[in-house]
Amino acid sequence: MPIASATKTAPVSSPEPRPDEPALKEAPAPKLTPMMEQYIEIKAANPDCLLFYRMGDFYELFFDDAEKASRCLGIALTKRGKHLGEDIPMAGVPVHAADDYLQKLIASGFRVAVCEQTEDPAEARRRGSKSVVRREVTRLVTPGTLTEETLLDARRNNFLAAVGRIPASDGEAPAHALAWIDISTGEFCVTTVPAGGLERCLARLEPSEVLVVDRLASDQALSAAVSLVGATLSPLPASFFEPGTAGARITTYFGVASLDGLGDFSRAETAAAAAILAYVEKTQISARPPIAPLRREHDGAAMRIDAATRANLELFRTLHGEKKGSLIEAIDRTVTPAGSRLLAQRLASPLTDPAAVNLRLDSVATLLEEDALRTRMRRILSEAPDLLRALTRLTLDRGGPRDLAALSSGLRVALSLSDLLAEIDLPAESELKEIAGVLSEAPREFSQSVDSALAEDLPLLKRDGGFVRAGFSPDLDELRLLRDESRRIIASLQKEYSEATGVRGLKIRHNNVLGYFVEASAAQAAPLQKEESGFIHRQTLANAMRFTTPRLGELEREISSAADRALAIELQIFADLAQAAAALAGDIRRTAEALAALDVAAGFAEFAAAENCVRPHIDASRAFIVEEGRHPVVEQALRRSGDSFVGNSCQLGNAEDETGRIWLVTGPNMAGKSTFLRQNALIAILAQTGAYVPAKSAHIGVVDGLFSRVGAADDLARGRSTFMVEMIETAAILNQAGPGALVILDEIGRGTATFDGLSIAWAAVEHLHEQNRCRTLFATHYHELTALSGKLPRLDNATMRVKEWKGDVVFLHEVVAGAADRSYGIQVAKLAGLPAPVIARARIILDRLEAADRKSSPAELLNDLPLFAARPARVEIDEETTKLLAYIDGLDPDELSPRQALDQLFELKRLRRSAKT
Repeated sequence: MPIASATKTAPVSSPEPRPDEPALKEAPAPKLTPMMEQYIEIKAANPDCLLFYRMGDFYELFFDDAEKASRCLGIALTKRGKHLGEDIPMAGVPVHAADDYLQKLIASGFRVAVCEQTEDPAEARRRGSKSVVRREVTRLVTPGTLTEETLLDARRNNFLAAVGRIPASDGEAPAHALAWIDISTGEFCVTTVPAGGLERCLARLEPSEVLVVDRLASDQALSAAVSLVGATLSPLPASFFEPGTAGARITTYFGVASLDGLGDFSRAETAAAAAILAYVEKTQISARPPIAPLRREHDGAAMRIDAATRANLELFRTLHGEKKGSLIEAIDRTVTPAGSRLLAQRLASPLTDPAAVNLRLDSVATLLEEDALRTRMRRILSEAPDLLRALTRLTLDRGGPRDLAALSSGLRVALSLSDLLAEIDLPAESELKEIAGVLSEAPREFSQSVDSALAEDLPLLKRDGGFVRAGFSPDLDELRLLRDESRRIIASLQKEYSEATGVRGLKIRHNNVLGYFVEASAAQAAPLQKEESGFIHRQTLANAMRFTTPRLGELEREISSAADRALAIELQIFADLAQAAAALAGDIRRTAEALAALDVAAGFAEFAAAENCVRPHIDASRAFIVEEGRHPVVEQALRRSGDSFVGNSCQLGNAEDETGRIWLVTGPNMAGKSTFLRQNALIAILAQTGAYVPAKSAHIGVVDGLFSRVGAADDLARGRSTFMVEMIETAAILNQAGPGALVILDEIGRGTATFDGLSIAWAAVEHLHEQNRCRTLFATHYHELTALSGKLPRLDNATMRVKEWKGDVVFLHEVVAGAADRSYGIQVAKLAGLPAPVIARARIILDRLEAADRKSSPAELLNDLPLFAARPARVEIDEETTKLLAYIDGLDPDELSPRQALDQLFELKRLRRSAKT
């Protein structure tokens, strides 16, 4: 049921009544309760959000919001009152369980405005019996602005991105400015994405929400890139991306006088970054998360890996969408959430600077040698909580006592690790030396302050109280004593009054009307009635009299307010500590980043020790030499099943020349071609991430771009067949790969007719050899292509070794030089369980086809075809050819008789022979 306006509308005009007819009275407009009027007003200000309207211990939703929430959450849909003659739908969720429901709503694509009560109901009653408790929206919950621990994956970032378009020139595709932020950790970066690179960058970041100016929301290419990573697209007014005010917005947020103090940013980058800050301020209302200063990421600093390659290589999840079986699941030995997030970032963006990679490898080498120290270090690291996310929650006033304790615990861990690193003789210019220096500067005093203030057992929520240590605040201790030991205090006062008056039957009692009072029997009440006694008469009953005293009245007031006053003191202590944490945000951030970097280095060392990995040699050459390389995921899976992995070497050229830069790999299915291709790509990624690699040795000249086309899949939602997807991905490789790239191609052309596919694969190999000139592994079943090694000097043949035994094929999983003479497809089909008659018939058909095919050979075809050229070669025209072309231009076929046409044909043949070279 949509919400109708609560204001009156102009009545529809009607004919004037006749004098003898009574005038019709206008029906009164439906009247809403003050509370529903408030709801409609707040909802009107947030039309694109579900409104969580706080009513006591519940968040209530009304009208369409209630119906949507009911369907999404599976909660009961009820009703509350009427509007325009219809029942008002209502649904609600308990406040204490709101996070679980928020998670479901956000995952379903909804945005939620959280509307809280901003005053005590008692205050509202003082304004009048019909006054409504003041309520305000305190935050907007969107996929990219989550901060709650229960709504986030502790081991991955939750990025909010903003995309601004940079106008193109000369008909080229537009470039983009891309900014991204994780407000739960404060990371804030910006870069310029070259034309055609937006999908690749978004695939690397995997943001949960992408902001664009509203006029770009209908851009199909942009929408496709956003949907590819499963992000929510949020269009914003152009004012959010206004370049004229962008610089001022950024400098104001960070409290700097000029953008120059943060870095050198383009106009488009500044606009994208400012749009993110404006959106954060809008969704967080008055709260300001602790965001790190804006940092610019330079294009080319990381290996370019497009979305298809990330999916094909299963870096973060398998093709079935599971983490188990992915590369990160196989190599992740980190013990902290922040370390796991940093590992994912580094794996998504392998470095292209050999010096930076080697600094990381030096850290791994040091920790690999210090086995006992590494074990102690990882044990201490495992106690480190998520400092940055705890800090953000505290700064946004969404944290609790356990977040304060997390900060203290994390800082203590940092100081302990600093002492541990001091036991190692570290080079001055090393990553570990820098980490040790940062950890030693962790704010020790703040940690001590928190430890002295907080109790051992902490509640989840600050409103529950009881988190301040006894003895920290004398006032708080006194109030707690009053609150918790009121019975003992009353009993002590009763004894004192009884002894002072001599009335042994005197009792101090309590009821909801009088509160605390002194009661004595009528026969014993005389001493209490004397003026000098200090007792004040309150009530006379048939057999008893009741009194009070100034001291008892004061004690009553103290007891009744003790709990509230005690909680107020605790909340103030909490606020002071949270404010102190916010003031130290920069120091805490540096400490957290150092802990994460140390965790990654120690994790890589642990991975190297456990998986028998070696340090790769990384330089700026074009070498790619891997000796007995292994696939890290497959090897671990085989080990679990009791099998061993067969390592294989790969040499795509060397540092001195380009011989063997392309390997054409043939062999049957199931022999291990795809595994061999993938493992070399993964070794390159691991090496440039800063990890040791599963091999006997490895020399990797920096790979600036990794391109992979492995496997087959369709994209029916976008109208693409399996072969179309294959061709699109192949086109991207051939159009983008440069000499510094590594290309992995598997079975190009297999999705169409044999001769079509062979032709495409043939031309692709020639293009990679002549134009891309990159390191390439090209697996194929088209054995005809192996003849190209005789004509292409940088191409070598390799094959998967197999043996035949009694009609069956035995896969040895070894890569050797040479070419396969056949695919053993029928043997594989037999292993798969095809019926015996089908296998027998297939052998007969194969024999006949092979007999017919032997009449021509690939070598004959190769000699007939000129080498592929991507650009038209420049042709030198001699004098005789010029005469021939001029003669042809002078002919007018329409004017020639049959005899003249025949004469001209003979003359053309003569001139052609003269022009022939």
